[in-house]
Amino acid sequence: MTERVAVPAQRSHRHHWRRDVVELAALFCAVAVADGIANLVVHGPRGPILLVASAVALLVTAAFHTWWARRHSHAPPPTSTAPTDPRSAPVADAADAAAGTAPGAAADIELATTLWRMRTTVRDEPGSLAAICTALARSGVDILTLQTHPLPEGGTVDEFLLRAPQQLPSAGIIRAIAGAGGHSTWIERADAHDLVDTPTRVLGLAIRTALDAAELPLALRQLLGRCTIHSIPATTLSGRPNAGANAPVEGVLEATVMKLRDPSGGAITIERPHLPFTPTEFARARALVELDARLGPRVPRSQDVLTLPEGNEITVRRADGSDLSAARAMHDRCSERTLSLRYHGPVADADRYLGHLLSPRFGRTLAATTASGKLVALGHLLWDGDETEVALLIEDDWQRRGIGTELLGRLIGMAVEAGCDSVYAVTQASNTGMVAAMRGLGLPLDYQIEEGTLVITARLDTTPVISRLPYELPGESRALPRTQH
Repeated sequence: MTERVAVPAQRSHRHHWRRDVVELAALFCAVAVADGIANLVVHGPRGPILLVASAVALLVTAAFHTWWARRHSHAPPPTSTAPTDPRSAPVADAADAAAGTAPGAAADIELATTLWRMRTTVRDEPGSLAAICTALARSGVDILTLQTHPLPEGGTVDEFLLRAPQQLPSAGIIRAIAGAGGHSTWIERADAHDLVDTPTRVLGLAIRTALDAAELPLALRQLLGRCTIHSIPATTLSGRPNAGANAPVEGVLEATVMKLRDPSGGAITIERPHLPFTPTEFARARALVELDARLGPRVPRSQDVLTLPEGNEITVRRADGSDLSAARAMHDRCSERTLSLRYHGPVADADRYLGHLLSPRFGRTLAATTASGKLVALGHLLWDGDETEVALLIEDDWQRRGIGTELLGRLIGMAVEAGCDSVYAVTQASNTGMVAAMRGLGLPLDYQIEEGTLVITARLDTTPVISRLPYELPGESRALPRTQH
C-alpha cells in the first residue's frame, strides 16, 4: 500500500508597496508614450506610413522569436559523460588546468617512485617539523608515515617513510632536509614491508615472542632494523661467571649500544653502529624483554610423525632445556667419531655444550624421537650475531636413514621464516653425510676449507622454503600428519 502525501502549494511572494509604485509609474509612462505616438500619427504629415512601418517591425520580431524558440526546444540532449554534480566539474577543470593536462589524462600518467626510510634530528621548537615537511613537498616527496622520538638532551628525531620521484637521489633529499634545519640525517632504501605501521608491527612481534621464547632475538632485530644481537650466558662452559653478563634490571643505553638483562640469565647486547638508538626504541625493546620474562620458558608443541623407508616411525618436534637428560643419554650412545664430527673438539667436553644448544635464547632445536620416546637425533639452528649456523647430531644406529635430511630441511625452513639470508654448517671434509645433506637442499652453496675444517654456506635469499612445524597457541590441539619418505 502506497501512502499519498499532499504537498502544499508554495506560497506566492507577498507584494511590496514599492513594487506597486514602480508598476504604476511604468503604466503612466506607457500611456504617455502611446499618447505621443497617436498625436504623431494623427497630426503628422507621414502618420500612416509610420504606422505601417511599426506594424511590419512587430511582425518580423514576432516571427524571429517563434523560430528561435522552436529551434532550442527541439535541440538534442548533451552527450557529455561529465559527472552530474555541477560542483565537481569546476574542481576537475581547475585541477587539470593546474596540471597542464587535458581532463582525464592525469589518470594515464604514472610516475616511477622510490621508497625511503629517513631519520633526521631537528630542534624541539614550533615550526621545525613544518619546515621539514615543506622542504620535502617542494621536492615532490610524499610523506607516508611519521614518528617522533624525543631526545632527553633536547631536540627530536623524526623518522619518515617517504615516496620520492625515482629521479630524485638520496643526496638531493638530504640537501633539502639540511636546508630546512635538519641534521644528522640518515637515509636508506625501504620496501613494502615498511608500509606496515609501527603499532601493528610491534603487536605482531609481541605475538611471535609470546608463542616461542626463541623468537625474542629475532623480534628485537626486526624491531630495530639492521643490528647485531648477542646473547651472553650467565656462566661460561667451564661454569665460571661471565663478566659481560652483568646488566641492571632497567637496562643500559649508550648511543649505538643497548644492553638488557636476559630473563633466562645473562644479558642481551644490541649494537647498531650506523645509527644511534633513541629512548623510544630502547623502551620498546625493554618491553619485549619484559614480556618474555613474564611468560617464562615456552616452546611450540607442534610435532610431526614421519615413517622411515624401513617402516619405523619417528616424531619430529621442538626441543628445549627439558630434553637435557635425554640428550646426555644420546651422547653416551654415540661413538667418539660421531661426537668429534659434531663438536670439533675434545669429546669429553661435549656434554657442556648441551645446555647452551638447548636454550631457546641461542636458537631453535629440533628433536627426533622413536615411538618409545627415545631421543635419537638433534638439529640446531643457532643465532650467531648477524649469521646463522645449522648443525646435526644423529645417533650411530640411526644414521643413513634420511633423518638428517629431514631435520636439515626443516631447519632451513625455519631460517627462511626468521628472515635469514644464509646459513652455514661447520664440519670436516670427511663428513660425507653432512656434505650430501647440504647438497640435497638444492640451494646455492659456497665452500671454504681451512686446516681440514669445511664451512658450507647456503644462500637463502632466492629460495622460498616453508617450515612444516607451525606455531600453535597454548591449549590448541592438532592432529599429527604422517608423511612417507
